[in-house]
Amino acid sequence: MSVEHEVPGARVPGARHATGYDDATRERLAADAAAIMARYPQERSALLPMLHLVQSEDGYVSPRGIAFCAAQLGLTTAEVSAVATFYTQFKRHPNGTYTVGVCTNTLCAVMGGDAIWEELTEHLGVDHDETTEDGAITLERIECNAACDYAPVVMVNWEFFDDQTPDSARDVVDRLRAGERVAPTRGASSVCSFKEMSRVLAGFPDGRADEGVGAGPATLRGTLLAKEKGWRAPDFPDVAHVEGQVSPSGGAPADQAQPEESKPAATGAGPTPAGQQPGADPKVGAEESSAQRPPTTPSDASPEGQQRRQRSDDAKES
Repeated sequence: MSVEHEVPGARVPGARHATGYDDATRERLAADAAAIMARYPQERSALLPMLHLVQSEDGYVSPRGIAFCAAQLGLTTAEVSAVATFYTQFKRHPNGTYTVGVCTNTLCAVMGGDAIWEELTEHLGVDHDETTEDGAITLERIECNAACDYAPVVMVNWEFFDDQTPDSARDVVDRLRAGERVAPTRGASSVCSFKEMSRVLAGFPDGRADEGVGAGPATLRGTLLAKEKGWRAPDFPDVAHVEGQVSPSGGAPADQAQPEESKPAATGAGPTPAGQQPGADPKVGAEESSAQRPPTTPSDASPEGQQRRQRSDDAKES
């Protein structure tokens, strides 16, 4: 049986967490954890999906979730906390049912992202990484949603809402708070909850990966234009790709295409300078060394440059 208490300073009023999982929950999570750990040769490599797993249970990476991960993976709670605090997808306080991320990076910002952010912060009464009083929306300012071709973009639990405006973004959050089924522009046919998405990120598919639109017209524009114009990438050179393999033109293998004596030295074309072993790198001051190149820059040709070169030559002679 778990013991619950109020969390001081919780972002969601009245939020609670338990000091430990009850037996049934722990057994269920342990079975899921075993499935996750089985994917990796080293069990500790399973920490990232394990954190998503406990987040799918508690709605954030709770103290008991950290203790659970540490116990399952043989880590200290400090080691688990170090990872959980590094990645922004892991929440260290109770998260809302929906994480609404507004991109305000360069392209989205100039296309209206800043205006969307200002509208939502005022409309919802929260700022970055804060949650509405009803626990429905956690608002985030995001640096990039990796969807610049649809700027400005808003994400809800990492589902795309493209070409947004302040009005359309406000409508999305209002419908989410009202409990309506909301469909993203691309991807799954409806937005799932933060806990449900966390379970998917833990590696347990929800069967909706192939729903909805994948790549839209803006993303495919370059491909379609190339087809219309008959454009194609240049062919690869007609050379053997593997040593000893016959080239596509049917000629001799690349390493047999010329007599041994006519092959260039390993370090480049041209004869080996006197006093240098074949295949060795040119020595400083040798014929192929940059130290013997003629003056080619204003600094080289200046009196100071000439003096430096003379001192270098004198040092080599001595």
